[in-house]
Amino acid sequence: MTPGRRPVMDIAGIDRRLIGWQSTRRQQIEDALSVLTVRYEERQGHEPGERAAYALACQAADQTRPPKRTELLSLTELRTRWRTSAIRVFGACVVYRLAERARAAAAAVWARVRPVVDLALAAVDVVAVVYVMRGAFARHHLLAEARRHLSYALRGRRHEPGLDEQIVQTVLNDYTRPVGRGRRVTADLRALYPYDTEDQAVLRPLTRKRTAPPYERARLAAGALAARVHAARRAERLGSRRRPYTVAVPATSRSRPRPRPFRDGRKDGRVLEQETGVDTVERTRQTLEAAAAKLAATLQEGRRARGAAHGPRPQPAPAAVPPPHTQQSGTQHMPGRTIGGVT
Repeated sequence: MTPGRRPVMDIAGIDRRLIGWQSTRRQQIEDALSVLTVRYEERQGHEPGERAAYALACQAADQTRPPKRTELLSLTELRTRWRTSAIRVFGACVVYRLAERARAAAAAVWARVRPVVDLALAAVDVVAVVYVMRGAFARHHLLAEARRHLSYALRGRRHEPGLDEQIVQTVLNDYTRPVGRGRRVTADLRALYPYDTEDQAVLRPLTRKRTAPPYERARLAAGALAARVHAARRAERLGSRRRPYTVAVPATSRSRPRPRPFRDGRKDGRVLEQETGVDTVERTRQTLEAAAAKLAATLQEGRRARGAAHGPRPQPAPAAVPPPHTQQSGTQHMPGRTIGGVT
């Protein structure tokens, strides 16, 4: 796969020697293109841009194109000639076991890939690529890109019937708006960026790198939209999570001075705003819970250490219980009198 270009799917399990043996034409073009690129840089003083690189590639292909053959051969004759040549170079075992090795390699690749497609992420990927590559597009452009996305995401595995149509319908419903008088549409990302005051301003910084190929800029835009979807889902999960306790925030008095924002010491005048939001509250809660757990563990360990050092604490002896008072027979206690009749 060429960096910055649209990926092309290959058949897994094919011997690299066979691929190199049949790629002589491509190698000739690449050798001629490198020479033309060096000459262009020496003449212009900079690397060729997108259009210049395409023109140089066409020039290299024209220079290395072989002359037309006068002898016309059918496809059957060509396949017989190719098979005979491959057997002569690599042996019959390599040629006749191509299908077996391809099936085994495909099974190994599919075992590492989950046969699950996220519909929302697939939709933003498709709309980003088609929008950057075309600007205004039709339904069949979205359908073709959706099928490319499924082929690349599932590594050639068959997907659920109608899944490509579902991706296209999600794009049309959530991320597009009509443009012009025809049936063409363009990207509308207000569902992801509701506070975007300008038309598609969120994608413009990602697509200003004119020296990069269009598909590379499309991948940058798709990555930004996917990150936005993940952030929205994370915020929704944190917003719906139940809190283990309630924190009462006292009302601030107007007489108290407001906390000053943080300032960077390297440059005067640059103010760093205090970080707020759901993520900050969640991190603060986790930090406090971890500190409380650590403090409780430290106190428990201290109690155990003191108990092991001083031994068990002695228990106080029970107080002596006085014997019960017994009265003599024939004697009665009267109020105001004592024994012997003395008052």
